[in-house]
Amino acid sequence: MRTAYKCRAYPTSEQVSVLNRTFGCVRVVWNRTLAARHARYHAEGKSTSYAETDRALTEMKRLPELTFLNEVSSVPLQQTLRHQHTAMTAFFAKRARYPPYKSRHGRQCASYTRSAFRMRDGQLSLGKTPGTLRVVWSWPDVDVTALDPSTVTVSRDPDGRWYVTFAVAVDAPDGPEPAGQVVGVDVGLTDFAVLSQPVPGLTDDEGRIAHPKHMEGRERRLKRYQRMMARKRQGSANRAKARQKVARAHSRVRDARRDFLHRTSTALVRRFDAIAVEDLAVANMVRNRSLAKAISRTGWAEFRTLLAYKAHRDGRHLAVVDRWYPSSKTCSACGHLLATLSLGTRHWTCPSCGTRHDRDVNAAKNLVVAAGLAETRNACGADVRHEGQPSVQSAMNQEPSRMTGGIPRL
Repeated sequence: MRTAYKCRAYPTSEQVSVLNRTFGCVRVVWNRTLAARHARYHAEGKSTSYAETDRALTEMKRLPELTFLNEVSSVPLQQTLRHQHTAMTAFFAKRARYPPYKSRHGRQCASYTRSAFRMRDGQLSLGKTPGTLRVVWSWPDVDVTALDPSTVTVSRDPDGRWYVTFAVAVDAPDGPEPAGQVVGVDVGLTDFAVLSQPVPGLTDDEGRIAHPKHMEGRERRLKRYQRMMARKRQGSANRAKARQKVARAHSRVRDARRDFLHRTSTALVRRFDAIAVEDLAVANMVRNRSLAKAISRTGWAEFRTLLAYKAHRDGRHLAVVDRWYPSSKTCSACGHLLATLSLGTRHWTCPSCGTRHDRDVNAAKNLVVAAGLAETRNACGADVRHEGQPSVQSAMNQEPSRMTGGIPRL
């Protein structure tokens, strides 16, 4: 299997100069090639192949105003053409959005293949870059001297931190022992997630994982940094320093959130053999102006991605339930389906069996059943995508044609 190791890098001043020049050349090649693709498609209705962009790069290097492209390694320039070709293929296949132009103020990166770097005894050397790049290895159980990466990517975040990512092929690790347990995970805004069963050390007695709310504690300082940056003159050195302070404030929030998501997803994958989650359309949900800010801070999409790759790596099973399945308004005890259930109703009593439900806990229990991980009378197990396995055939409709009942008056 293929994996990647990302660690901090500390280049010297000479290396910083060369790498920054490389980043600038990568941006020029990417933006000019993307503009040429765009113009040709709208003028002639034809797409551009990778071979055509490669020939255009050769012509680009011959232009008098672009002779600086020859001062850096040619491999990162060719790699950015490959990345753009992959991005355009994904766009036309409707798997991704149209690739944007690169900006000097965003994250900068350059990829090197085996012909442009050397890795000996844990020391990394890049093509046309003086000396060896200092890298801090963060995996004590992995021997860096035996590492044989196929690609090395050097990146610089807007906050000024440098990273190196090693893409390597490794043997599939031995997964954890079967636990014999399954769980449903219902994410939310009040609580980050509610599980169908409590987990000691991870949830409270009701199975709730508290929302860390990383941004709330740092939002006041972030607003102050943004006001300071707004008062600086465009293009000045002071504005660049203020922009870096804003980026560092965002990085602290992002790192704290990512650490929380990694810890939570790892704990779930190690403890349960199968995990059921709901297929949320986060991109559509953030269109709600009242909830967009809160939803964007939770990291639901990243949490789903972490669960997917960790479950695949450890031999676990991740089932994704259809987003239209009525998990909140279906009784997990008898299967009765409410006609309506407002978002403000957090608890309700089943009019059929009299069971008192917490909205989120009930939804988590129903996700387990809808995913086919448990048997009961309240779901058919259809409309579920099983990550890494053939999908289950969809049912006509999860909801009955005629709904009866309602929310009892308390």
